[in-house]
Amino acid sequence: MGHRVHCRKARRMNILFVVKEFPHSKVIGGPIIIYNRVKYLAEKHTVSLVAFDPQQVTEEQAETTRRYCRDMRLVPGTERPGLPGRAMNWLAGPVPPYFMLNYSTLMYAAIRDMVRDFSYDVAISEYSMVAQYLYRNPDLEGIKRVMSVHECYYLARRKVFEFEGYNREGLAALMQMKGLKRFEFDMYADADRVLTLTQEGKDELLKIRPDLDISVVPHGVDVEGFKPSRREERARPTVMFLGNYPHDPNRDAVVFYATQVWPAVKKQVPDCRFLVVGRGPTEDMLELARRDDSIEITGQVDDVRPYLQQSDVFVCPVRLGGGFRGKVLEAMACGVPVISTALGAEGLPAKDGENIILAESPEKLAEATIKMLQDPDQRDKIAMSARELMVEHYSWQRGVQILDEVLEQVVTSR
Repeated sequence: MGHRVHCRKARRMNILFVVKEFPHSKVIGGPIIIYNRVKYLAEKHTVSLVAFDPQQVTEEQAETTRRYCRDMRLVPGTERPGLPGRAMNWLAGPVPPYFMLNYSTLMYAAIRDMVRDFSYDVAISEYSMVAQYLYRNPDLEGIKRVMSVHECYYLARRKVFEFEGYNREGLAALMQMKGLKRFEFDMYADADRVLTLTQEGKDELLKIRPDLDISVVPHGVDVEGFKPSRREERARPTVMFLGNYPHDPNRDAVVFYATQVWPAVKKQVPDCRFLVVGRGPTEDMLELARRDDSIEITGQVDDVRPYLQQSDVFVCPVRLGGGFRGKVLEAMACGVPVISTALGAEGLPAKDGENIILAESPEKLAEATIKMLQDPDQRDKIAMSARELMVEHYSWQRGVQILDEVLEQVVTSR
């Protein structure tokens, strides 16, 4: 991963997290990274957090994060102008149209109040969408600014356009690219440090802007909380996918797998089940489940581990987007063998056939799924090797120790 982890006495820092999607202990996807960064950094440092108000989050869930924070503030959702306002913003708004999706004067005001109330050494934006609140913000004068890039929006929108072409999704991505590249990369260049989750993510950014100062701080997994359970005989062979479905690469992965891969799997394993877990399933996903009773969609769940424990295979047939898929780490840590596209496994030093199965085409994905469902010895071999990889390289403590060292470098540098 390009970093040495060593023991030393670090200085105590005052850290402010600026967050797009509120993190808590039961959340999945990108926010679980933020939750664990807050949790483990708070053991040695003073941590505060400001995020957009997650109205669907319970007080009990909010408390799992608040306990680690000196100050935690929630900002009402972003202001949504009417159609004339959106048109004006698209033509001449203060930031590109894509960043206007999360533009909020209230977030600027909350940050201003927090830095006046307390002295911070460093502010970290988690997700590029909220990096705009660090970019050239005069309220942060004297405070180091670190931008954590879970996904580069310009590159993600470009990939969608290249993949979809001039259909509705492709044209929407093309419209969203207006002014995006210049603004996003000027924003990163203005930071004291940029973070990516993978070396591949770092290389993509440097290809466009070679002068960026980037550190790779990997995703992690709770290897004690996510661990293999006693395998019981299952009523139905089960294939699982996990995601936040308002994020389109996850929605696309489910629809792609259900329509182009799953029919071939069912033909060979007639009693199998495709278990789709996670928040915000879209209407086209729900329609697939209504038409096919072998597809089960749970919606948001409090704990994903019981669903992983029910599953024989975890699939990650992601074709769009970028970044790192924490869901793959969780499945591996739980001893569930993973079948993934190369993009779905991006950033993971896994070896095809040893601790993961890689496949791209619908035919190869179906073939791999069928083999895994029918060959318990191969399932166990892949799962055991993957679990060892997680324990050795991907504990949260290891990833946060790397982040801790990066932040100290930033704070102590001139």
